[in-house]
Amino acid sequence: MSTITVVIPSHNDAVMLAACLDAVSRQTRAPDEVLVVDNASTDATADVCRAAGVRRIYEPRVGVSSATFRGFDEARGEWLARLDADSVPPPHWLERLEADLLEAGEDTAVTGPGQFYGSNRLIRWIAEHLYIGGYRWSMTLLMGHPPIFGSNFGLHRSMWNRLRTRVHRDNPRVHDDLDLCYQVRPGMQVRWDPDLRVAVSARPFSTWRGLGRRVAMAYDTFKVEFREEPPLRRRRERAALRTRNRTDAAGRG
Repeated sequence: MSTITVVIPSHNDAVMLAACLDAVSRQTRAPDEVLVVDNASTDATADVCRAAGVRRIYEPRVGVSSATFRGFDEARGEWLARLDADSVPPPHWLERLEADLLEAGEDTAVTGPGQFYGSNRLIRWIAEHLYIGGYRWSMTLLMGHPPIFGSNFGLHRSMWNRLRTRVHRDNPRVHDDLDLCYQVRPGMQVRWDPDLRVAVSARPFSTWRGLGRRVAMAYDTFKVEFREEPPLRRRRERAALRTRNRTDAAGRG
């Protein structure tokens, strides 16, 4: 059987982390390992991990990229599943993610949307339909495949091993999920499962400052990505590979 590690980066989110770990403990497909990356927390994160009986590692460099990618490096499972500390997955989440991953294969990451909780109904609607919906539409147009949603995705260790030296783990202004999906190489894919949903806090959207911070980080991330690999060149490489694959398939036929 395949093994799965659930990786959860957390920075001073002990209360929400406790709810997340409780939801993970109720999965119909139990994870083989739960790994919390304590990202220089000064709250009760260590106590929460100890009470839940999960593995905890300490990452002193503050930043979600540093924490996430350190967790992927340290994970022991064959498949890597990712949640945020404020994610609350339904009981069937890991079972569905595993089925999706096994069907998709080792060169495809699988992701899905968030169903937001907290704040008010208008904020939740904006977060789910405008932010996540707009993010999915615009990033698919830019990259040629769906984006990865950092609160809810999984991939095979071999795919991570091919990408781990390309990501920007030392830059706290880089979105880990956006960075990772931009690094997806020709021949790799991202699959979006609309029914692979987790509950996610709407707190980043409750204030203009919180929303502005996320937009600013996206801008900073693309500055880094576009400087190293311009988007048009990236699209051309993928189009050329698809053309070669179709030609090879026609030749074999």
